[in-house]
Amino acid sequence: MKAGPGIVPFFSQWETPGLTSAVLKEGADVALAKDPNWPSSGAPSLEEYVAWANNVCGMACLKMVLAAQTGRIVPTLELARRCTEYGGSTISETGGIKGLIYAPFVEFINREFGLKADVVTRIEAQDVPGILETSAFFMASVHPSIRWADQEPSARGGHLVLVLAASHKEITFHNPSGHIPATQAHVTLSMEVFDKYFAGRGIVIHGPSAAECGQLALRA
Repeated sequence: MKAGPGIVPFFSQWETPGLTSAVLKEGADVALAKDPNWPSSGAPSLEEYVAWANNVCGMACLKMVLAAQTGRIVPTLELARRCTEYGGSTISETGGIKGLIYAPFVEFINREFGLKADVVTRIEAQDVPGILETSAFFMASVHPSIRWADQEPSARGGHLVLVLAASHKEITFHNPSGHIPATQAHVTLSMEVFDKYFAGRGIVIHGPSAAECGQLALRA
């Protein structure tokens, strides 16, 4: 599949974006086992899809970036498997998945896709507009309850969203686990509200040059 370069499409971390509410209500193991679109994930089996899909918000963000930069859509679980080779995610003896581990993930996307990414920590939400002045994207660590922006979060961090634009007043992002369209693509929150969920860390993606985008389209 292709998406126009420069356009940032939205991808959920599960293949059927409307499943978020079911995942929250029934649990990922139950809800995702009923996802009719699981083969599009790149997983060789439904079992592997279910095991991974609740842990791939970072891969979904990367999938969006690659689609925007190269025009190609790389299956989420293909990205996840390739990332494990760098230690960006780990699988325990019981089959549990731990991730995303930022430093190896950055090494993975730098080497495999030439995205020139860096880990940033101890920043404030108000720093994000400045980051985007010199970078293409920012993957921000936020609490997953950001989908309910009128509620107070129990903590900060634990989930990644792809920040597309920011001013000193508001931030716009794609959320891989949004539960309805309004909380999925091009979500805009005030800086004050976003800050309640933001953990002060994330991954800056500087992006390739136009010439490199053509090369990435062939490699992705």
